[in-house]
Amino acid sequence: MFVSYRWLQEYVDLTGISASDLAEKITRSGIEVENVEELGEGISGVVVGHVVEREQHPNADKLNKCLVDLGEGEPVQIICGAPNVAQGQKVAVAKVGAVLPGNFKIKRAKLRGEESNGMICSLQELGIEGKFVAKEYQEGIFVFPSDVEVGSDALELLNLHDEVLELGLTPNRSDALSMLGVAHEVAAILGRDVKYPEIAVKENDEKASDFITVKVEAKEDNPLYVARVVKNVKIGPSPLWMQTRLMAAGIRPHNNVVDITNYILLEYGQPLHAFDYDRLGSKEILVRRAQNGEKMVTLDDTERTLTEDHLVITNGIEPVALAGVMGGANSEVQNDTRTVLIESAYFKGLTVRTASKDHGLRSEASARFEKGIDPNRTRAAADRAAALMALYADGEVVGGTVEVDTLTIEPAVISITLDRINGVLGTALTAGQVKDIFIRLQFEVKEEEGSFVVTVPTRRGDITIEEDLVEEVARLYGYDHLPTTLPISEATPGRLTPYQEKRRKVRRFLEGAGLLQAITYSLTSEEKATQFAFEQAAPIRLAMPMSEERSTLRLSLIPHLLETVKHNNARQIDSVALYEIGSVFLPTAQGELPQEKERLAGAVTGLWHMHGWQGEKKAVDFYVVKGILEGLFELLGTADLIEYKLATKEGMHPGRTAEVFLSGVGIGFVGQLHPAVQKELDLRETYVFELDLQTLLTVDVKEVQYEAIPRFPSISRDIALVVEKEIPAGEIQRVVQEAGGKLLKEVMVFDLYEGEKMEPGKKSVAFSLRYFDPERTLTDEEVTKAHNNVLKAVEEAFGASLRS
Repeated sequence: MFVSYRWLQEYVDLTGISASDLAEKITRSGIEVENVEELGEGISGVVVGHVVEREQHPNADKLNKCLVDLGEGEPVQIICGAPNVAQGQKVAVAKVGAVLPGNFKIKRAKLRGEESNGMICSLQELGIEGKFVAKEYQEGIFVFPSDVEVGSDALELLNLHDEVLELGLTPNRSDALSMLGVAHEVAAILGRDVKYPEIAVKENDEKASDFITVKVEAKEDNPLYVARVVKNVKIGPSPLWMQTRLMAAGIRPHNNVVDITNYILLEYGQPLHAFDYDRLGSKEILVRRAQNGEKMVTLDDTERTLTEDHLVITNGIEPVALAGVMGGANSEVQNDTRTVLIESAYFKGLTVRTASKDHGLRSEASARFEKGIDPNRTRAAADRAAALMALYADGEVVGGTVEVDTLTIEPAVISITLDRINGVLGTALTAGQVKDIFIRLQFEVKEEEGSFVVTVPTRRGDITIEEDLVEEVARLYGYDHLPTTLPISEATPGRLTPYQEKRRKVRRFLEGAGLLQAITYSLTSEEKATQFAFEQAAPIRLAMPMSEERSTLRLSLIPHLLETVKHNNARQIDSVALYEIGSVFLPTAQGELPQEKERLAGAVTGLWHMHGWQGEKKAVDFYVVKGILEGLFELLGTADLIEYKLATKEGMHPGRTAEVFLSGVGIGFVGQLHPAVQKELDLRETYVFELDLQTLLTVDVKEVQYEAIPRFPSISRDIALVVEKEIPAGEIQRVVQEAGGKLLKEVMVFDLYEGEKMEPGKKSVAFSLRYFDPERTLTDEEVTKAHNNVLKAVEEAFGASLRS
């Protein structure tokens, strides 16, 4: 809602309150003022000029040489390119030295050899947006009425010394969608009175009922319909002050009759419609639901196909308006209109909203009907419009109105106690203070047995319960004045659960390792739902999916991570490292919700690190990704419980994939995508992992124990064992660790050989073993004994022999 500060002054005394101060007060009372715009900011030196002479520029076909009287002595010559400039016009002239929007300064100049001493301005050049300018002036200069004084301030006449407050209204405050509604709000804030415009309707001796009859079939949709008739109108421009107010409010002027209906809409919040009485085609107005497939052409020259959900105004046979939304082209007020039928009605908001949405027509009228209007202003708005048409269109108001009234809306009556108000707000307000607030709001209030009985006017349809009254008291008392208190509670302060703490550690570790977090959809296609899942289950399909691509709940996080990697690769981001923590969904019993399990997944491709200056590059491989997981397990204290075993999994490389076990139970996998999958997805060598995070973070782990740095030397022995190729090095390492006993502290693989000097089907795996005792220095005999136990154990377990 755009509110003219000057216009508002007609309804409320704003003495001593600037526009910016008023905006601050309105905002603090609960309605946000998003902006205060000074319309003529930065503009100066613009006056009304009289075009005394106009002739064609001798050296340019599209320029005019004008002699303009500025009321300062001799007329001055101005070159103007506007196609509508003509002798005898009163126009806006920026004098030499004037400043226009954008700090554009007017100087004397020569245009095609002819001197120009100023500039004849269009409204757009004075800062008015083009879509709000009347059609006849959109392609040229603006022409003032002939009675304006030459040399007077053009900005004053165009209302450009005004300031406009832009209110950001919430849907419940439809009362502020009118100047009178805003006036009530401002008057309550300032503790001042509201002055309503005087309505003086001079009627002739004729009766409106002789001109028109009104019948409403859809009484629930239209409980109140008021019709007035104004005859002998003369269509022409509306007064300049009215045009400028409409433009400031974001409405384009048309003609005096249409502008008056729009003016009343802004003033009262009551949408009106003016029909050309002679074009109606009958003396009857019938309000009904449209028939399915019925057609009409609206004012925007668009044919609309209607349904029975739409309410229409008809002449008894065909629609002449889409109720509450837009009039019909067949009854439009035009230049030859002589008799006007004014419609002022109360339409059901839901019905108007349906038509507005179905036809994509969002109008000032429909917005007000949807949110709710004050039914007690419906008749007054019609009278006010008729009075203005008599005044500014030379019309003759026909006596009386024609109405259909089945409206039963009554003011809301709410009782509330002072204790209730103070209890909710935490204040110590007195009865007098609360009563004063209700009086300022112009609510009728009575005190009965310790309670306030408040009668809320119909203009405030948002107030229906006690809490609404409490809010009114709070905002007018001042939110800044409400006391600040700490909550009284014996509850312990909030903190993260152990599971949440561990999950946060996981995120920090992975991000510290160089992975970025991704968040992908939980819904996927039926084809992708089961890909890479390590728990085989039937995927769960939505009952009403929006698309097949998002029709099924996922069983793995990896497919969408791979889509993200592909998306980045396609945009020349070749090195990608992502992780995601999210849920997968497993089916349960029939009719029950699926079981959610939290998983951790990752996808890495490209270079792991690159040092350009040193010329070093390292591509991602299996051991990089496995190393990230090992560091994570170390952080969580589960490293001793983790085991890796060679695995064969659909979609994964058969020789570079390992299943991950926690205390003997499988919790996920890590490995490279199968080359065929990489080719299908157009990916380079890509490694992925997925773990059951829920199990990983809830397993019991030993508390961290610290050991002193050993004071005694250790002894290292290296062994190279020849074994069958299919025996995993991890199995050998486990046996070596167990056989070494307490003295063997570290076992590490440092070499693998499968060259020409090795027997077919054999390989050599080299281990480095470190022995020490923290309490003493070991002897060679003790180490040799433990070492021989290791050699014997691997020989018995795997038939291993020392490589010569």
